[in-house]
Amino acid sequence: MTIILAIETSCDETSAAIIKDGNTILSNIVATQMESHARFGGVVPEIASRHHVETMTVVIEEAMETAQVVYSDLTAIAVTEGPGLVGALLVGIHAAKAIAFAHELPIIGVHHIAGHIYANQLVSPLKFPLLALVASGGHTELVLMKKDGQFEVIGQTRDDAVGEAYDKAARAMGLPYPGGPNVEKLANSTEDDIELPRSWLEKDSFDFSFSGLKSAVLNRLNNDNQRGEETNLAALARGFQNSVVEVLTGKTVRAQEKFGVKQVILAGGVAANKGLRDALSVAFEEKNIELLIPPMHLCTDNAAMIGACAHSMWTYGHRGNLAMNGRPGMTLNSFN
Repeated sequence: MTIILAIETSCDETSAAIIKDGNTILSNIVATQMESHARFGGVVPEIASRHHVETMTVVIEEAMETAQVVYSDLTAIAVTEGPGLVGALLVGIHAAKAIAFAHELPIIGVHHIAGHIYANQLVSPLKFPLLALVASGGHTELVLMKKDGQFEVIGQTRDDAVGEAYDKAARAMGLPYPGGPNVEKLANSTEDDIELPRSWLEKDSFDFSFSGLKSAVLNRLNNDNQRGEETNLAALARGFQNSVVEVLTGKTVRAQEKFGVKQVILAGGVAANKGLRDALSVAFEEKNIELLIPPMHLCTDNAAMIGACAHSMWTYGHRGNLAMNGRPGMTLNSFN
């Protein structure tokens, strides 16, 4: 049996969790900073770091108390090593190193995106080979996993990540931060649809591009303004949502067909988007392919996903050390 204390501070959520055997959540505490950043229309790195410092100890203590464990019960400490905001990462890493040193526990540095993928392990066993669609504020990737702990990025964004595109489109339409849920809410309020372009790129490419879609939103708003016309914002939001969902779903389906995977999983903050969840569910139900979609509380950044990934890393003998540092540009490397 393994019991891992996991810490996540890559962006604007301070989280600590206790994970048993890589698939059981004993506790998962998340302190969000959304209200602090909302007035700026996005995450301010310095403010994020300060909030992590203020709440880190409280969140860890609550996670331990909720799980009813003490430090002597722990097998290891896991922490997000990267990618992310370097100041935010360092708060979590230094907390993890302090605990590891004080209690003579091994430490495991986890890749943030690997964590998002392994969040699905907390729902159902992963079956290999599998395909993961990672869609978040900073990442949009298709990841092929032929076996546990092996990652092959077969497609990624060439410019804006999908969550970033949502935030920029929302800002252009005068919607509050965070953009994703607000754009989707507005889109669902109408049946009207302003047709926007789909960026499929080259015929065989699994890469993504959303900067052109964001520009199309800005162009429509500017053109209507110059003509003295009022833009139907709900129809524009629906057009944006439809374009994003169609491209993400279409490329995921095509990748599944090409690589013949047994399982498709959705991961990342944009996995909370109901339109995307529904479209993928319909597409893969028709193909009789198992689709895993994490519950809402495991879509956004949380420490439980870091603990789930760390369990597999522990199994394959992966260990870090007290020289660990924040790696904002950390690449997704296989650990098996």
